[in-house]
Amino acid sequence: MEQQRYKSVFDIIGPVMIGPSSSHTAGAARIGKIVRNIFGEQPDTVDIYLYESFAKTYRGHGTDIALVGGLLGMEPDDPALADSLKIAHEKGMEVLFVPRNEKADHPNSVQLLVSKGKRKLSVTGISIGGGNIQISELDGFKISLNMGVPTFIIVHQDVPGMIAKVTNCLSEMAINIGTMTVTRESKGEKAIMIIEVDQQEAGTIVDTLGKIPHIHNVNYFD
Repeated sequence: MEQQRYKSVFDIIGPVMIGPSSSHTAGAARIGKIVRNIFGEQPDTVDIYLYESFAKTYRGHGTDIALVGGLLGMEPDDPALADSLKIAHEKGMEVLFVPRNEKADHPNSVQLLVSKGKRKLSVTGISIGGGNIQISELDGFKISLNMGVPTFIIVHQDVPGMIAKVTNCLSEMAINIGTMTVTRESKGEKAIMIIEVDQQEAGTIVDTLGKIPHIHNVNYFD
């Protein structure tokens, strides 16, 4: 029998939130906010593709308002979450919900395509219960990101020496790497490093990492 491991009592009783369901509301809001943070600003347009359980109940369970609230930068317990669709409209953010019939890897799956001008980003998120989430795809890259520990997401050009430059920078700042995943589109094209670290204060070196040549952007989540 598989056993579920919990990091704290809050993983068992669920998060503080607005809405009826930790999976459909709190988890969805966190997915939306992660996408907002990775994108770095409020998008102008958002296409939201909902799968399986999300596709069937996204209006009734508040998944729609939660995703949009997260994209606006709201936390799951923000009282303004209930008005997120109206606020998005007032802020000029166009949102399209597209329920899909095909099967997904997880019943609470959503893909968000966000854009602003020429900038575009595609992220697939999964709400795994209790308000916890996973990010399984980023701009076509298959990843496994649980957002449970301090994590860097670094988008860079695939050129020789990039991994060494980043890890040397972390070493110089006495930041210990727990796990590291590197994936790329193809040789010489865009690549992504996902680095989980031990230190909560590691986010202070985001600007330093961003100055390394051939790095496009750096995001940090704790």
